[in-house]
Amino acid sequence: MLPVVALVGRPNVGKSTLFNVLTRSRDALVADMPGVTRDRHYGVCRSGERPFVVVDTGGLSGVEETMDVLTAKQVRLAIQEAQVLVFVVDARDGLLPQDHAILDELRRSGKPIIAAVNKTDGLDERHALAEFAAFGIAATLPLSAAHGRGTDDLIQVLLPLLPADDAEADPTEGEDDSIRVAIVGRPNAGKSTLVNRLLGEERLIVSDVAGTTRDPIRVPLERDGRRYTLIDTAGIRRKARVEEAVEKFSVIKTLQSIAAAQVVVVLIDARENLADQDLTLIGYAVDAGRALVIAVNKWDGLDKYQREECQRALERRLAFVTWARQVHVSALHGSGLRELMRAVVKAHTSATRELASADLTRALEQAYESYQPPLVNGHAPKLRFAHPGGTNPPTIVIHGSRTKHIAPAYQRYLESFFRKRYRLEGTPVRISFRDGENPYAGKKNVLTEAQIRKRQRMVREMKRRK
Repeated sequence: MLPVVALVGRPNVGKSTLFNVLTRSRDALVADMPGVTRDRHYGVCRSGERPFVVVDTGGLSGVEETMDVLTAKQVRLAIQEAQVLVFVVDARDGLLPQDHAILDELRRSGKPIIAAVNKTDGLDERHALAEFAAFGIAATLPLSAAHGRGTDDLIQVLLPLLPADDAEADPTEGEDDSIRVAIVGRPNAGKSTLVNRLLGEERLIVSDVAGTTRDPIRVPLERDGRRYTLIDTAGIRRKARVEEAVEKFSVIKTLQSIAAAQVVVVLIDARENLADQDLTLIGYAVDAGRALVIAVNKWDGLDKYQREECQRALERRLAFVTWARQVHVSALHGSGLRELMRAVVKAHTSATRELASADLTRALEQAYESYQPPLVNGHAPKLRFAHPGGTNPPTIVIHGSRTKHIAPAYQRYLESFFRKRYRLEGTPVRISFRDGENPYAGKKNVLTEAQIRKRQRMVREMKRRK
């Protein structure tokens, strides 16, 4: 595996900004307020001579409150797995007692430490570095993460401290052949608990406080011989309740995660009624063309009557996605997870299935013979041939005439026909119609010489008869 570098420091010193610069991404959420990052966030820096993993962590506030304690636990796990620690401090705030407390904890780890003095833009660097010389850290560097200044020097200092490993492997290698699974849902539906249960470790912060997760967190998983990339996302509430700017950005990140995934697992809390926001999330996944699995969480906490009522509500309100598999799970206790992952694999297989043009055309002929589209102005639309138009979701392009007048009901019939024929479970199917081009369209009515002579003969014959 690649060596790991952890970014550690107080809240709001610029760790997430530095993470984005090093990884050349916008994966970490950045806002001008403390406590935005809470979970560990991983990325790969490839700017130097050799790549390494960068871990963005939450700020160590020193406050013994529930969320701060959970965040600090994630930071300490990052410190344990890292080979080099980058201690990020704020030049504008100066040296604070809290920085000394964090440094003492970093020194107890016995790992190499680099002090990155951030936000030095507009300041006298010599005075800024002189204040932090009290740390006694030889590698103390000025930095302006927001402007990308000083990051190259940081990388050059980092590289010699990383352990040599002849068997290096890029942790993101194979991500393309892994199944990317986005886990979405309303706040406190149990998304982080589900990811932790699948991993078998406390990888993500779990709390009864809604909105704990803010950044989309990508986690690799290998299970039953298959590789996955799990994407835990922030819970999405109704727009009227989204007030904080950070939460609004979290919603955007969640929608981007849906677009980046191959399979979307919508986690529903069985103890609450199926809310409009759940349906909105499902609609986002369908609009993005992503394979879909409905996971009904906390099912084990319901009695028989509650289960029956919940199931009836699901069948009634999810009638527009009957093709999506529904799985009953308990993220807390781990029941139903095998069935959940089987449904994910089945949905992914269906979404990425390659279809052949010849077989699609034969299937189209069968569908057309079984049920023809309604007449349009006395003429029936003709469907001639079909070919694949892409995967994830499976797209079928049908060529014919008068296809613009095909009724939505007939389109649904064709979708259902193709879905049953190819057993496409758990994925939307898109059908695109193309009208055949008229070879004489746009051309003048020019007669050939033979046609002209024929018309001349007809005119002479008519005159002779008169």
